[in-house]
Amino acid sequence: MLYLIGLGLSHESDITVRGLETIKKCSRVYLEAYTSILMAANQESLESYYGREIILADRELVESGSDEILKDADTQDVAFLVVGDPFGATTHTDLVLRARELGIRVETIHNASIMNAVGACGLQLYQFGQTISLVFFTDSWKPDSFYNKIMENRKIGLHTLILLDIKVKEQSIENMARGRLIYEPPRYMDIATAASQLIEIEESRQEQAYTENTPCVAISRLGAPTQNFKAGTLKELSEYDSGEPLHTMVMLGRQVHDLELEYLYQFVDDKAKFKAAVEKDQEFFKPPPYVPPEEDLND
Repeated sequence: MLYLIGLGLSHESDITVRGLETIKKCSRVYLEAYTSILMAANQESLESYYGREIILADRELVESGSDEILKDADTQDVAFLVVGDPFGATTHTDLVLRARELGIRVETIHNASIMNAVGACGLQLYQFGQTISLVFFTDSWKPDSFYNKIMENRKIGLHTLILLDIKVKEQSIENMARGRLIYEPPRYMDIATAASQLIEIEESRQEQAYTENTPCVAISRLGAPTQNFKAGTLKELSEYDSGEPLHTMVMLGRQVHDLELEYLYQFVDDKAKFKAAVEKDQEFFKPPPYVPPEEDLND
């Protein structure tokens, strides 16, 4: 059996009871170590808490070496640990498909992830549209495919969850070209970088999916003891020091409920200014007023 086990967001003890009991009976335990990190735990603390040796599974192993992970999983129990929930990344869906092709049974033990815990900022989960990912820009690579998804969300009034890039065990282009297995230090995108990149793409596209005055919520270290929220315009957040990782953002949609707005006030510097920004932003993509059809006086 292959067990996909969610670890939650922060502490080693965030794992569910069933997840912990399952780990203890598995012959091998892998920790997926590149789509996210536990903010208040590491490999050593996990091994101590779980009482098991943990094998770190980097991107190369998960995406290209799945045979190693799945070895003997048809006769033994193997655990694959994922920060958050196992299905927060498509990579893990691919692992399940490969297991099933080999006739290996799969069981999932879910946990909290950014996809549902984001509701802690006060925005209602059923008012979210498509989630997007924002990667680190380089001088020659500034992908903007996310822009159309934001546009679609904004046109129907929905909030956009923006997942920020992390770089773990990545090689520089020079080292890749030279075949040197030298890895760059881990990098985690902060709020200011994300907001600045969003503004840069809007300035390039000029389609006004959003503006630098569009209200957003910065979310830092969600689920950790130091979790923090900050609401402001995109321009304000481009100058915001969000502290230690991990971070994510939400861009507000047009349909901001009064209860959502009231909740967000605790995260702003100037309540009146933020309210004015929300009201102005609601004019974007606002549907035309309803005009009833003319009555046919001949009837």
